[in-house]
Amino acid sequence: MSAPVTLLRPHAPTPAGGPATDWLPHDLQEQVRGRVKLLAILLFAAFSFDVVQALGAWIWYRVTQTPLPEGALDHVGFLWANAACAGAAVAMWWLARGKRVSLSRLHVMGLIFEVTICFAVAFGSMWVYYREFGLVPNLTWVPLIVVLFPLVLPAPPRRTLATAIAAGLMAPLALAILHARGIVLATEEDFFRTTIASTFAVIFAYTGARIVYRLGRDVAAARELGSYRLEALLGSGGMGEVWRARHRLLARPAAIKLIRRELTGGVAAAGEATVAQRFEREAQVIAGLRSPHTIELFDFGTSADGTFYYVMELLDGVDVQTLVTRFGPVPVPRAIHLLRQICHSLSEAHARGVVHRDVKPANIFLCRYGEELDFVKVLDFGLVKETESRPEAETALTAERTIPGTPAFLAPEQALGRAPLDGRVDLYAVGCVAYWLLTGELVFKAETPLELIVKHANEEPVPPSSRTELPLPAALDRLVLSCLAKDPAARPQTARALSAALGAIEGAGDWTEARARDWWTKHLPETP
Repeated sequence: MSAPVTLLRPHAPTPAGGPATDWLPHDLQEQVRGRVKLLAILLFAAFSFDVVQALGAWIWYRVTQTPLPEGALDHVGFLWANAACAGAAVAMWWLARGKRVSLSRLHVMGLIFEVTICFAVAFGSMWVYYREFGLVPNLTWVPLIVVLFPLVLPAPPRRTLATAIAAGLMAPLALAILHARGIVLATEEDFFRTTIASTFAVIFAYTGARIVYRLGRDVAAARELGSYRLEALLGSGGMGEVWRARHRLLARPAAIKLIRRELTGGVAAAGEATVAQRFEREAQVIAGLRSPHTIELFDFGTSADGTFYYVMELLDGVDVQTLVTRFGPVPVPRAIHLLRQICHSLSEAHARGVVHRDVKPANIFLCRYGEELDFVKVLDFGLVKETESRPEAETALTAERTIPGTPAFLAPEQALGRAPLDGRVDLYAVGCVAYWLLTGELVFKAETPLELIVKHANEEPVPPSSRTELPLPAALDRLVLSCLAKDPAARPQTARALSAALGAIEGAGDWTEARARDWWTKHLPETP
């Protein structure tokens, strides 16, 4: 998918009051930090320009022992003010770069910063302009800052209005101070022009804030799924998107998977109920699985626009695809340790008549689980198929005329569309996952998905030991090749049998808790 799914729920409850950023979705809130950093950098460059220029000139005069031009020190106060604003910009950048300061507090600081900057800009620009031309400028940068700031730091309209009024007043206030000190001789017309410019800026800022606020609330409301609120997009794939979510009443975070509409659409109206029933039945089957190595399903449902979704536990770790890509092939004892946990999940599923059909490295998640490390969770049972399902209920959640699964991990009978399929297609995929763990390479290489499918259906794989420099036991080499047999009868017949065979390989128990903890501490340390 090229764009996130937006769930339009016009009657969804709007978020309750709270901090200034609560009305924005979590991922949009996080963008505020980046915007504040960018704004701070730009303001630092703007305010430090004159300071750096003056400092360079002063150094030049000192080095060359040239007398300072007459009136060169008249702008020292202005330069000190610019230096203070540049320092404030650096402070804002430092506060925004990490998470030391909450978004709500950063937001308040940003609004105070807006008022301060407007005063500094108005005071300095009027002072300098009047000294050069003997006139009060018709316009300063203050109105532009007042109008643009709500786009950088969106806030509820009332807060924006109060801040915009305070920031807009800085222009006439600065003029009044300059006039009172005799630095600028301002007329009533000068005060009128300055006030009118600020007034229009406040009106535009308030109008823009109302539009942004309404859009933010609409997006937040649209991201409500039952008792859960979508916070940030975690990833997307062939079946749909996965979002980080949070229960509105409980503190428990969760992951929500949205099933792509294309996979459920394209059916006649009469078939929509069958698709919904199929989804509900599959969700109930998944929820009934109790292996600790199967992703836990909290809830499921259908949004107002017909999008199916699962609510699952949120995991802390890395998938096997990323694991091998980032850190390379894993040692044999660790590979066996991970593969046996996969077999534990699949064994229960197969015993209940459920075939996963999309076992692949990206669907094998390695995580911290309580105090345990290297704990495997098998994900994405979205393509599950009950081996004893009724023909009239065979409307799967996949598009018509497509092969469910991933070409690089398809068993030959699955690739050729042969039926019925059983748990041995998953064991073939486990062999492919083992190949990836041990060698860092796919079983077959091809230019196109179709070529991959043909190779899985017809070509014999080479032993994994021939494609890695790591020493592999001959028994493991043979076992992986037996999983990759073209004939299902030549493979291990059950996940339990495969797990037992893996456990019998020499060195299978050498991956200890201490070794796992050392690896995680070095490569994926826990963040506070």
